[in-house]
Amino acid sequence: MALHTVDVDRSDPEYRAWLKEAVRKVQADANRSADTHLLRFPLPEEWGIDLYLKDESTHPTGSLKHRLARSLFLYGLCNGWIRPGKPVIEASSGSTAVSEAYFAKLIGVPFIAVMSRTTSRAKIELIEFHGGRCHLVDDPCEVYDVSARLAEETGGHYMDQFTYAERATDWRGNNNIAESVFAQMELEPHPEPAWIVATAGTGGTSATIARYVHYMQFDTRICVADPENSCFFDGWVNGDPDATCPSGSRIEGIGRPRMEPSFVPGALDRMMKVPDAASIAAVRILEDALGKKAGASTGTGLWGALRIVAEMRAAGQTGSVVTLICDPGDRYLDKYYSDAWLAEQGIDIDPYVAELEEFLAGTSIGLG
Repeated sequence: MALHTVDVDRSDPEYRAWLKEAVRKVQADANRSADTHLLRFPLPEEWGIDLYLKDESTHPTGSLKHRLARSLFLYGLCNGWIRPGKPVIEASSGSTAVSEAYFAKLIGVPFIAVMSRTTSRAKIELIEFHGGRCHLVDDPCEVYDVSARLAEETGGHYMDQFTYAERATDWRGNNNIAESVFAQMELEPHPEPAWIVATAGTGGTSATIARYVHYMQFDTRICVADPENSCFFDGWVNGDPDATCPSGSRIEGIGRPRMEPSFVPGALDRMMKVPDAASIAAVRILEDALGKKAGASTGTGLWGALRIVAEMRAAGQTGSVVTLICDPGDRYLDKYYSDAWLAEQGIDIDPYVAELEEFLAGTSIGLG
């Protein structure tokens, strides 16, 4: 008996027209805003070491996560996961949700952010400003399951940045953050950085930078600075993919209670565990040096970068180091710039501020 061809055609011209326009809008945003400034942090000239900060706070949504959100939306759209009229749901500590709310509004779909109740009020207001809705949970570890449940209940798409961040960005180039840094460094005294220091929330940024460096055959090494109450450092040091941390990070945007799928330990050369007080002290010093307020995740990376600068100086080495300004400090005026909040948390930044001031003045040679 002859078999008949079974043919199911699910072509949807109306959906494809919507998809083409949605992708065009997201790509147009990249044309308008893909690059950001590379700022020099003032160090004594006689050290022969240059420190740069890639200022990701100048993106339209004010943070490094604008790049990630753009990549995640393109990934979700081109995979057929994001559909007209259906909500996008994300588990976030705030900044990714702000950026994703922006892109959801851009293409005209609803957005729901699932976040810890401790997320700064300024971030919640920014998400709502861009048309998103916030679903707050008491336990930060609940954000994954709650996001998946909301997606199932609504027929929407759970973006899941903690799984897809490392694969949504084209790490070989396409004006990713690594390609941008190296292009901007071309005319500097030391164009190939000795080190790039990143921080990890999803792990996507460090994976992108590390993969690009390896692909381009640069000698630059990659360090990730991790805050307190995060498992990434322990999981990396011990080679434990199941490492966990019982408490949520006080440094918003980085640090996770579990080893996220998008964190790529094997691509990294080095990790540091940075005290929260040191992170906050570093952003206070950054404001004095550059006149810019930044979030404490920037301080985590800056502390790590300055430790490396100290090592290079002690060894008589010259060269350059790059780290990131992740987001603006005006989102955290009631936290990292509030002495009352620091006292409530039992955080004393004074010893670290003094240590940084002495190091930058040249009266000490290292950072603890």
